[in-house]
Amino acid sequence: MPGEPLLAGKVAVVTGAGKGIGRAIADALAVEGARVAILDRDGDGAAAAAAAIEAAGGEALAVACDVSEPAQVTAAVERVVAGLGGIDVLVNNAGITNTASLEELSLEQWNETLAVDLTGVFLMTQAALPALERRRGKIVNVASQLALRGAPKMSHYCAAKAGVLGFTRACAVELIGRGVHVNAIAPGPTETENLLGVPAETLDAIREELPIKRFAKVEEIAPAVVLLASSNADYFVGTTLNVSGGHVM
Repeated sequence: MPGEPLLAGKVAVVTGAGKGIGRAIADALAVEGARVAILDRDGDGAAAAAAAIEAAGGEALAVACDVSEPAQVTAAVERVVAGLGGIDVLVNNAGITNTASLEELSLEQWNETLAVDLTGVFLMTQAALPALERRRGKIVNVASQLALRGAPKMSHYCAAKAGVLGFTRACAVELIGRGVHVNAIAPGPTETENLLGVPAETLDAIREELPIKRFAKVEEIAPAVVLLASSNADYFVGTTLNVSGGHVM
């Protein structure tokens, strides 16, 4: 007989969940019994993701939110708590990426990337913390293997994601005594719109570097988040799981 779903009765918030890795994470959490709040600055994308979960028999709430905007973050968290009764799991997944050489990288690109990919993690964590602390919840931050490897023309993205890992470790130490577990995942190259927009010759070179010789599907990233969100990860504190096909070992 199958056991109870890992996240039965839990409320999970996933940022950037309108598509890509975030949507796959939201779907996986819902399959494990969580009621899921889908946050995305694309409100239509959030609504479509929530509708798909509900069509499959789950419960979801769509909330339009730009995680780099403090007022929107505060309002989104308040809406989730009011609508779903609390927060047990926060998955900070929202992120943007683009490429530019160091000489060509504009301050606007730098600031926008850090605002979404790093400051957004801080804002969401700070806003959701009271609710998470009441439920002794879990935070999972989605970084990148590029935080550990680096990559040309991505200094802004690598810096932001490395900051996510540092923030994860600091919060893990600070919050574990208050019952909140903080961990991270570092996905490798994954079949998303961002990756598939890269020139074919660059994709071939990246694929050749991977011991597994292929890119991840979004559904292959989600199980690591499900683990860290569940009671099976109660002894994980400040851990980063590398889901990278061997790109980082």
